[in-house]
Amino acid sequence: MTTDILRLTLLFIVLCLVQGLVLNHINLFGCATPLLYIYMALTFRRGYPKWAILLWCFAIGICADTFTNTPGVAAASMTLTGVLQPYILEIFMQREDEVNFKPALRNMGNATYLYYILILTLIFCIAYYSLEMFNFFNWLQWLECAAGSTVITVVLVYVIEHLRH
Repeated sequence: MTTDILRLTLLFIVLCLVQGLVLNHINLFGCATPLLYIYMALTFRRGYPKWAILLWCFAIGICADTFTNTPGVAAASMTLTGVLQPYILEIFMQREDEVNFKPALRNMGNATYLYYILILTLIFCIAYYSLEMFNFFNWLQWLECAAGSTVITVVLVYVIEHLRH
């Protein structure tokens, strides 16, 4: 358990720094921003306590809000992602998988892992941009931002997973 907390703390620090110092300054076509800190929510294993997932997701959301000056938007979106992560992971797992199953590209396979990260990232980006814009008068811009950020974030997560294993 101690190594798990150390690994998550290191991942937390790296993701906050990369997001705050590099990725927040990238805005492709005026609408697509990579939101890589969602990677933390994607990596929690099956038997991890749900309260701890919520706490970690809320903490990285607050850290991202601090860097981007969006009060509570990333924290709320990450908390929603943390709530849904265990249930979406169960959809893509085999029933006979062990309790400590860790969602990763090598454990789940290409297509299954891609669907898993796509669904969670799409939910996160829809919640994030809905809270950030807080209106649907310009729904085309909302759709472009959510779809563009989802695509670029999924590509980054997929590349990181390929590099890790």
